[in-house]
Amino acid sequence: MKSLPSLSGIAAAAGCWVALSGGFIPTVRAQTYSPPLTVTTLAGLAVNGAGTVNGAGVSARFNSPRGVAVDASGNVYVADSGNGTIRKVTAAGVVTTLAGTAGIAGYANGTGAAAQFNDPQGVAVDSSGNLYVTDYYNQVIRKITSAGVVTTLAGAAGTAGYANGTGTAALFNGPTGVAVDAGGNVYVGDTSNEVIRRITPAGVVTTLAGAAGTVGYANGTGTAAMFSAPEGVAVDTSGNVYVADVNNDVIRKITSAGVVTTLAGAPIVTVSQTLTGTNTINNYADGVGASAIFYNPIGVAADANGNVYVADFNNYLIREITPGGVVTTLAGYAISPTIISLGNRIQGPLLAMPTAPEQSPALIIPLE
Repeated sequence: MKSLPSLSGIAAAAGCWVALSGGFIPTVRAQTYSPPLTVTTLAGLAVNGAGTVNGAGVSARFNSPRGVAVDASGNVYVADSGNGTIRKVTAAGVVTTLAGTAGIAGYANGTGAAAQFNDPQGVAVDSSGNLYVTDYYNQVIRKITSAGVVTTLAGAAGTAGYANGTGTAALFNGPTGVAVDAGGNVYVGDTSNEVIRRITPAGVVTTLAGAAGTVGYANGTGTAAMFSAPEGVAVDTSGNVYVADVNNDVIRKITSAGVVTTLAGAPIVTVSQTLTGTNTINNYADGVGASAIFYNPIGVAADANGNVYVADFNNYLIREITPGGVVTTLAGYAISPTIISLGNRIQGPLLAMPTAPEQSPALIIPLE
């Protein structure tokens, strides 16, 4: 298997290739899905390649690319967070800037370079070619037409908080992951609020699951469920939403009625007793359901067959989960177990290692 950088965003669509992008390895890479897995570079330069240049293949430059999505024609869209722009990459690797001006962080609606973003994180594309972007520091969800016209779908620019409502009456706190279903409903990983939000095409925001401001781990319906830094989200053809519950090290499934279960993984290890000596904690395991182990999974995607794909960030892996919860590794090398020397009292998660959004690379998986 190829060694991969830490991976975050992930998207699935028709095709048989994989595109990767990385925050510290600023490239978009193509990979065949059918074994053997062959990795090539679609766009960008892997070493000392941070920049803002449009162009083809390795002549293009990105700066901490984060979220990714792919449309029905095979075009890849990248939330180039460090540049504050949304980039478009054709299947041939030609990179252009769809919206935003590189190096200018701000908030403005408009067309193309007239629009401004402040650390765009997630990106999703609907069947009509419209993009949806989580504008992290602006605390809003943006919509971009295929012509590059940027508007604000929901949220109050610059105001972090929690409120359901329509348009600017709704408040978010650190939105990261985003997905859109066949009906045009948008789902958002509202990370710092610890909830999953749903936005109708008219901009009406409700909370699908989670208790705002409450960090934890619990399955249940609506506000009875708890998350710990939910980021990546994906939606399948039946309307089920999948969530990368980063600090709980699990992948959650939410029905359209808001019923939350755990598809795979086990919650973070919590130590509340005095430990001494050296302790080894496994960060990685394939298996079924709770026997599988993830290490801060950040990105998720779902294909038409109900398989879920995971960007397992701190394991540097691409994982696959079947509808029955069977987890296997598609690509990458797992890191070795964590060795922790403990001589004092520790309370809280050992494996929870929050990563700043701008440090998170991204991955797309277009699949059959």
